[in-house]
Amino acid sequence: MDRGSHSLYRLRRYEEPLTAWICVLPTILLFSLFRFYPVIYSAILSLTDWDGIAPQKHFVGLGNYVKLFTSPEFYNSFAVTCYYTIVAVPLGMCLALVLGLALNRSIYGLSIYRTLYFMPVVTSTIAVSIIWLWLYEPSYGLVNYFLRMFGLPTPRWLQDPKWAMPALILMSTWKGLGFNMVLFLAGLQGIPNEYYEAARIDGAGAWACFRHITLPLLAPTTFFILVTSIIGSFQVFDQVFIMTSGGPMQATDVVVFNLYRHAFEFFHFGYASAIAYVLFAVILILTLIQWRVMGRSFSTIL
Repeated sequence: MDRGSHSLYRLRRYEEPLTAWICVLPTILLFSLFRFYPVIYSAILSLTDWDGIAPQKHFVGLGNYVKLFTSPEFYNSFAVTCYYTIVAVPLGMCLALVLGLALNRSIYGLSIYRTLYFMPVVTSTIAVSIIWLWLYEPSYGLVNYFLRMFGLPTPRWLQDPKWAMPALILMSTWKGLGFNMVLFLAGLQGIPNEYYEAARIDGAGAWACFRHITLPLLAPTTFFILVTSIIGSFQVFDQVFIMTSGGPMQATDVVVFNLYRHAFEFFHFGYASAIAYVLFAVILILTLIQWRVMGRSFSTIL
């Protein structure tokens, strides 16, 4: 092989990977600019006392983190977020599973029901929050109107510290129900009918089929919904911002809303960045625990 042929061979050898890199390079640059750079920059900010306006950033080391872990306000917001997660996630998953089972049957108008239940998912959270503000209104809201019809107590939903968080959980569950329902529905439709037919021949009833066939084969779907629901619950913000602004008496002051207030109301960008990193660490640890514990359990089931 002469020298010219050897150069041509080397050029063709690197042509394909070079073309691939040229194609993906814009995406990598944009992703780095809008993803990695803010992440790294906020890590640096969490070590400063920057107020978002002054050109100078004073390095305070771990001062923001020390302040954070000695702040009763942060512990309250963390407890409120845990309360939201512990109630909203199981409630939403159970309702979505029941709905998925109900819509996995051959009934008249099935596509209409599926569309109706999925519509809140594609509706803006802001719009949904405003509608639910009207529904929860103590004097003329529809919720209290129906409660009065049955002679039940009519709480001041969003103005009462005891009822504000349950009201938010109810609204959020309704908003996200369709998404989890679709995932469960996809999982249910992936289970072969032969399993149910064989079980019925052996005399298994509906509950036995659900317990020994449906639940085990839905394990991967359930695990995915559980992980994403917990992550989403720790990031709840929009409905809190619109409906309660963290009140009354900080009863709905979740972590992300607390972060928002410190960043854009008090201009404590360094402290807000520290909150963001602590929240990230909590979500990461919870996800790893779920992956370790639940993932192993599901793998043994399968």
